[in-house]
Amino acid sequence: MFRNQQLFRVRQIQHHFHRQCIRNVNNNVLKNLKPGYLESIKKTQRSGKYVLKTALVTGTVLVGGIFIKLYNKEVAEHEDDELQQEIPADWQNWHYTKPLSLSEAVKQSRDLMQRKKDETGIPGLAIAVSIDGKTVWSEGIGYSDVENRLKCTPQSVFRIASISKTLTMAAVAKLLESGDLDLDKPVQFYVPEFPEKTWEGKRVQITTRQLLSHLGGIRHYEKDYINDKADTDNTGIEKTVKALSNNSTDEERRTKDEMLLDEYYITRHYSSVLESLEIFKYDPLVHKPDSKFLYSTHGWTLVSAVVEKAAKMPFEKYLKKVLDELGLENTYLDEHTPLIYNRGRHYMMNKKGRLENAPYVDLSYKWAGGGLVSNVLDLVKFGNAMLYSYQAKSYRSASHPRRPAISTDSPSTSKTAYKDSKQRDISFRILPGYLKPETMKMLWTPVVIPELNFRGIANNGYGLGWNVCHRSTERAFCKDQKFFVSHLGAAIGASGALLILPTDNTVSGITRWERLESNQCKDAKDSKLMYSSPPKGIVVAIIANLTSSGLNKTAYDIARIFDRADIKV
Repeated sequence: MFRNQQLFRVRQIQHHFHRQCIRNVNNNVLKNLKPGYLESIKKTQRSGKYVLKTALVTGTVLVGGIFIKLYNKEVAEHEDDELQQEIPADWQNWHYTKPLSLSEAVKQSRDLMQRKKDETGIPGLAIAVSIDGKTVWSEGIGYSDVENRLKCTPQSVFRIASISKTLTMAAVAKLLESGDLDLDKPVQFYVPEFPEKTWEGKRVQITTRQLLSHLGGIRHYEKDYINDKADTDNTGIEKTVKALSNNSTDEERRTKDEMLLDEYYITRHYSSVLESLEIFKYDPLVHKPDSKFLYSTHGWTLVSAVVEKAAKMPFEKYLKKVLDELGLENTYLDEHTPLIYNRGRHYMMNKKGRLENAPYVDLSYKWAGGGLVSNVLDLVKFGNAMLYSYQAKSYRSASHPRRPAISTDSPSTSKTAYKDSKQRDISFRILPGYLKPETMKMLWTPVVIPELNFRGIANNGYGLGWNVCHRSTERAFCKDQKFFVSHLGAAIGASGALLILPTDNTVSGITRWERLESNQCKDAKDSKLMYSSPPKGIVVAIIANLTSSGLNKTAYDIARIFDRADIKV
């Protein structure tokens, strides 16, 4: 059978008897041949062989057959080269992987969760996973309350720690889009209560943009650098920056050591974000702004003060307004007195490795950077809202082809064409996301590369409020790291991870399966059926009720498993 049922072009071959030229082995040529030869050729074509057993044309067929074979090989190689060039870089490794059924993906992911629980002694874990905006798996493992033997469920509410920064980032982005906030103005423009800073005796400016990317030089919970050297002597400060920024071989141990710092255990309640600035606002900078990456939750407390002034309302009130707009009904400030249904208990390991209740802490000093509680279902919903916002423009351009010009020659024709065009627009209308696509692109573009091997994942950078991991595929059948964004959380008695893995090649507005099938569409009308609306990708949310559980790599591995899943299988 011919490759792709194409008719092979045969160069000029002199006929053994009639010396006429045969240019195409097709039905038109066959009609000109003698009836005796015609029947013989048809039989051999039906059997897929092109050697005529008739002795009269043996010489001609041998020459033609050799040429056809060589031509077939040349066409095949040419098509393989073209196919390789047409396959996007992010598909190069995907098409070698066998899809999984949804049940198999859940089975493999459940095993990964159980492994993490067994390795670290986590009392309870909750997970939720969505594919293309639809939650396909949510489950709780272990206990949300060990003492009362209450099972952990997807509805269990726990501290989400630094994942709070992603929600605060959405609030900041809303003010940016409305024009109420300029990220590049000095923070004193909005918060004059925060003192100006100096570096090497010179006055320096700190902007909100720098704080969102941990480039402002504001310290984290570590304070020893203040006693090492004075502000004008940078030797001790440089050592501290290196120690704080360096990624040790055991990232989880480094996090656990950090969790021993005193400021994690603050029990005082701060009545406002401006009051909480008192913790660090008079401390010297750790480094010159915009010169180094140093993760700082205190920097995000300063961000909350900027938001409060830009929004002209208390930060807590504005954040609750954003949470309500996002439809996150189970996400709250981590306050002690209100009743929060399904709130679980939080735990730590003592020096002997035994489980015990986490001590009481008040998180009012860091609402923006680590002071919220939520459940995995809300986090997945939020992740899809961000993914939708990121992809909406690409899908809208794909599903909204330019409306053709409507002829005015005939009033009836014009009216019918307009009606059809209007119905087409309604059928493929894409609602706007919570944030604009260009805003999401800015948030998910690395501003700085901290040079970390972030919890076992390389090529990590930090954008605005999000960890951003680059696409990394250099060789076929080798390591294939996809583009994704995420954020971890580590708090007293809790750990969490929120990870978003967008579907490859989303610019075209169609999924990988639909793109393959769309090549067979016969007309534009059929091809429109291949388009589908965002979000397209995997969202994974995991929360555990134990300090420093290290969930980032687990979340990424689970996302890759579900990226292979076919929900129709």
